[in-house]
Amino acid sequence: MKDKTLSSNSPQVEEDIHSSWQRVVRRRSFLKGISLAGAALPASTLLQGQPSKTLNKGDVAILQFLAAVEIIESDLWQQYNELGGVNGGNPAYIAALSNLDGDMPQYIADNTDDEISHMQFLNGYLKSKGEDQINLDHFRTLPSSQAQGAQNIGRLTNLRNLTVDTSFYTRYRSKQNPDFGATFPQAVTIQGQPAIPLNDTETPPNMAQPIPPTTVPARRMQAIANTAGFHFGYIEQGGASLYNVMSGKCTSLEVLRIVVSIGGVEIDHFGLWHDKMGNAVSQPLAGVIDPETGLKFPDLNAPPFGGEEFQTNLILPEPTEFISPNLPLCSVIRPSLTQFGGAVATIKSFTADHLFDGQSPEFFETVMALAMAADAAERQLGKD
Repeated sequence: MKDKTLSSNSPQVEEDIHSSWQRVVRRRSFLKGISLAGAALPASTLLQGQPSKTLNKGDVAILQFLAAVEIIESDLWQQYNELGGVNGGNPAYIAALSNLDGDMPQYIADNTDDEISHMQFLNGYLKSKGEDQINLDHFRTLPSSQAQGAQNIGRLTNLRNLTVDTSFYTRYRSKQNPDFGATFPQAVTIQGQPAIPLNDTETPPNMAQPIPPTTVPARRMQAIANTAGFHFGYIEQGGASLYNVMSGKCTSLEVLRIVVSIGGVEIDHFGLWHDKMGNAVSQPLAGVIDPETGLKFPDLNAPPFGGEEFQTNLILPEPTEFISPNLPLCSVIRPSLTQFGGAVATIKSFTADHLFDGQSPEFFETVMALAMAADAAERQLGKD
C-alpha cells in the first residue's frame, strides 16, 4: 500500500491546501458574494425551499454549514459502525477495537446515531423555517472498504489513507493555548494509514486477536484499530471547537440554543474518545508495529515521553491561557477563535487529514462556500 509521508502540518500540505482554496475563491468569487449563502452553491447540492424572513442570513449560514459537517461526520461514522459497531460485521476489527475498551462497539454505534440525529435535526429545522436544506448525496462517489461487513455503496469520506493530526492530545494537556499562537507536538505520527480494514486478504475478519498481537495480520488489524482510536478523538475535538466558535456568531436565541446543545454532545464525544485512545499507547498494547508500514504506537507514559504533556490517564482539559495571558489559567475548549477553530479551519483540517481524498473540485467548492459563509456570520445586536 502506498504510504504518504507528508505530515498534516507540513509546509507542503499547507501550501497545497492554500492553493486549492485560492483557486476556489477565484473561480466562484465567494468573498464578493458571501451574502448569498446558498445562491453560489451547485443546484444539485441543495433541496430548494422558499426562503423566509424568520432567520437572518448569518444564522442560516451557520446552520447550513453545521448540517454539512454532520452529513460528513455521519458518513465516516457509518463506515466505522458497519465494520466495528455493536452490530458490525467484521469480528477481527471489533476485537481489535475492544482491546482499547470492551464497550468500543457500543460507543461507536451511539456516536453514529448521534451524528445522524444532528444531521436530520439541522436539516429539519432549516426546512421548518423555509430555508434550504443541505444534501451532499451527489458527492457520494468514493469507494467503500472491501472488507467483510462494509456495504458496497458510495461514500463522501475516505478512511483508507489518513494522516491524523494528533497534536490535540498534547494541546489539551498544555497550559498554552493555540489562540495565542502556541503549537504542539504530535503524540503519535500517523501518516497515510487506514483506520478501517481494507479487505479480507491482509486482515482476515475471523482471526483471533491475542493481546499483545503476535501474528502479522493481528498486528496489522490492531494498528488499524489504534489509528481509528486517535481518529475518533481528532474528529470530535474539532467539533467541540467548531460549535464553540459558531455559538458566538448566532443572532437568534433559538439558533444559539441549538448550536450550544448539539455542541455539548460533541464535547461529550471528545471526552469519551480522549479516554479510550490512551489505551492504544499504554501497556500491554504499547509498541504495536504495523508490519507493512512500520506504524508504531509508543507507550506515552514512558521515556522519552511521559510527564503531564503525554500522560494517558489525563482526559480533562488542563487549565490554559484564556481571553488574556494576564488572567488566571482556565480549563476551556481550545481553540475558540474563528481563525483556528471555525468553519474554514475545519474544512482545511479535514483536507489535511486526507478525509476527502478522491473528491471532486465541485465538492471542495461546495463545502468551502458553506464554510466561508458560516465564518462571515456576525451576531446582530438587539435581535432574537
